[in-house]
Amino acid sequence: MPGEGKSDMERIGLFSEMEYVTIGDKYVTHYMRPFNEAASKNKQMLPGGTKMLSALQAGYFEPQFVRVFEGEAYSNPVQLRRRYRLAESKKNMGKAFLPSNGVKLPCGVGTYYGTIGGPYPFFSAQLRGKTAYAPPGKNLYTNPGKKGTGYGYPNLTIGKQYPHSSEVYEIGKMNAKKVHEDHLRLVKGGPFKLNLYPREYFDINPYLDDKPLAPAKKPTPEKPVAHPFKPSSPAKKAGGMKAGTFDSYPSHSAEPYVVKYSKPITTNKEGRIFHPPPGSKSRPSTSIMALNVTRSLNVMNYKTTHLIY
Repeated sequence: MPGEGKSDMERIGLFSEMEYVTIGDKYVTHYMRPFNEAASKNKQMLPGGTKMLSALQAGYFEPQFVRVFEGEAYSNPVQLRRRYRLAESKKNMGKAFLPSNGVKLPCGVGTYYGTIGGPYPFFSAQLRGKTAYAPPGKNLYTNPGKKGTGYGYPNLTIGKQYPHSSEVYEIGKMNAKKVHEDHLRLVKGGPFKLNLYPREYFDINPYLDDKPLAPAKKPTPEKPVAHPFKPSSPAKKAGGMKAGTFDSYPSHSAEPYVVKYSKPITTNKEGRIFHPPPGSKSRPSTSIMALNVTRSLNVMNYKTTHLIY
C-alpha cells in the first residue's frame, strides 16, 4: 500500500498493479504477410514446367495413349444405313412413289398459267356489241322556286295563304281598364281609413290596457324542506398523518432530539472506527487499436515513423 493516495485495490480492484513490459517493443505489421511462411524457406518442390497439348505423347499424363474401349469391333454407320435402305426397298409392291408437280406461279397479270380449268369467258377483255343509244324520257317539270324571304312576301308557302284577321291596338290595356271600371262600380262607399298618426308607440303610455286586471293569485303554501341526503365521505389515504384512520391524531408530547443508534459503534483498540474494505471494482482495459498506436508511435520515433493506412 502506498504511503499517500489510494491503494491499487481502491483504484483498479487488484492487490498490485501489473507491470508494463510492452513499452518499446517493435511493431510487426500484418500488412502483406505471406500466407505460408514455411513455403519460402529451405528447398521447395520443383515441377518440370507446363506441357503444351500436341499430337505427341509428351502432352498427356500417361506414357502411351489409352483407348476408351479396348478391342471393340469396327462398324461403318454409312454402310449400315445403305444396307437398311436396300432391305426396306425390297418390301415395295410397285414402283416408287412420285409426288405431284409443285405449284405453278402465274407469269403475268391476266394469265391463266398454273390454273386447273383454264380461262373463263366472263373475265375476257373482248368488247361486247353495243346497241343504239336511246335517250331517257323527260324529267318531272315543277314550278321554279319562289323568290322572297317569307317576311312581307305572300304566297310563298306550300299550302294556302293564311287569312288576315284584324287586331285592336293595345287590347291588353283596354281589357285591364274595363276590369278596373267593373271593380269600382261594385265598390260601395269610400276606402277604410284608421285615422292613426304614426307615433313611436300606439299610445303615450305603452302599458295602458282597457281590460280589467286579473284577480291576484294566492301564494302557494311552502312545503317544509327535509334535510338532503348526504353520502358518506370516501376513504381517505394516509399521507403521513392520521387522515385515513378512525381515531384523530394523538396528542404530541415534547421530547428532546437525541440521536439513537440501534447498534453500538465498533472500534479497535486504538479507539478508531472500523471501516470494512471496499468490494471488487472493474478494471479499465485499453483497446487493441490504442495499444498498437502507443507501441508504434512514441517520443523516440514519431519523426521517422511511417503510418500504414
